[in-house]
Amino acid sequence: MARTALLAGATGLIGKQLLELLLNDSQYDKVIALSRSALPVNHHKLENVLMQAGEWDKLLALKAHDVFCCLGTTMKQAGSKEAFRKVDYEYPLELAKALKANGAQQFLLVSALGADKLSTVFYNKVKGETEEAITALGYDATFIFRPSLLLGDRKEQRPGEDAAKVVYKIFGWLIPKKYKGIDSVKVAQAMLTEARSGKTGKQVYESAALQGY
Repeated sequence: MARTALLAGATGLIGKQLLELLLNDSQYDKVIALSRSALPVNHHKLENVLMQAGEWDKLLALKAHDVFCCLGTTMKQAGSKEAFRKVDYEYPLELAKALKANGAQQFLLVSALGADKLSTVFYNKVKGETEEAITALGYDATFIFRPSLLLGDRKEQRPGEDAAKVVYKIFGWLIPKKYKGIDSVKVAQAMLTEARSGKTGKQVYESAALQGY
C-alpha cells in the first residue's frame, strides 16, 4: 500500500539527500517536505509546506504514515543554549506530537553520536532528552540514528568540521569505526531502509552500524 512521508529538515545535508530518495521510492506516493522557503525541487509527488518556527498550527492539518526528522543546528549557529534547545528539542518534539495525533505510525530521528540525557556535555544531553521525549510518545516504531561527523557538501562553512574532515582523510585508518566520519548519504539511505523494515518499538543505530548502508 502506498504511503505518505513527511520530511522536516529537507534543506540540510542529510535531508536533501533523503528527499531525493523518498521521491524516487515506490513505497511513497506523496512526500510532504517542510521548509521556511520554497524548495528548488519539482516533482509530482512533492508537497512543499512553507512554515516558520513556531507555526505549529500548520502541523495540525498534515497527515503522514512516516515522519523523517532531520532538524538540527550547532551551538555556534544557534547562538545560545536556549536557541539550540528550541531547534534540537522543541521543534522535533512538537513535530512528533502533532503527527502522532494525526495518525503517524513511524518516527525517524537524526540524533548524534554520544546522545545521552545524563551527559555533562550540553549538546549530547539535549540530543538524549529529545530521543527520550519522542520515544515516550508511543509511535509504533521510533528509529534513532546517531551519526558521527557528517561528511558531504554543506552550503554553510563550518571551519571546525572542515578541519576534522582533513584529519579523517589523513588519519582515518587509525580512528576506531565508532568515531569515523560518515557520508551523509549513508544516513539518508539507512533512514529509508529502516522505514521499510517493518520493525516496531525503539530502534537505535550507532554511527558504526550506519557505515554499512
